[in-house]
Amino acid sequence: MKSLLLAALAALTLATACKKDEDSPTPAPMQVTGTFSGANETPAVTTSATGNVSATYNKSTKTLTYTVTYAGLTPTAGHFHLGAPGVAGPVVIQFPYVAYSPIMGSTLLTQSQEDALLAGNMYANLHTAANSGGEIRANLVAK
Repeated sequence: MKSLLLAALAALTLATACKKDEDSPTPAPMQVTGTFSGANETPAVTTSATGNVSATYNKSTKTLTYTVTYAGLTPTAGHFHLGAPGVAGPVVIQFPYVAYSPIMGSTLLTQSQEDALLAGNMYANLHTAANSGGEIRANLVAK
């Protein structure tokens, strides 16, 4: 009788443990935003160009899906960089094209890129012939 009771208790424990895993909610995608300006560049650039980054980040799949819009410039390149506001950093993701707005894409982040994004240490940058180091920058904020 004692072994039957132990077997029933073990089965109940296993069923409850499995149920908890199934009930764990999948984290909702995070909203990521940024506003482009020349003042955000390092060093600052005087420009009338503007734009925005609107994105979602799915922590479960590590997928960043983004839309970059801009006006008032003709970009020659565009990227996501690692770097805190006011700090220039390395390119980590190149935009697939920059010839026209909007720029849309999706990319998988590495763990270090995710950590930087969530800490506010990632930015988008659009470069031009006149400002090869970057004309407008959007510091990304994940919410």
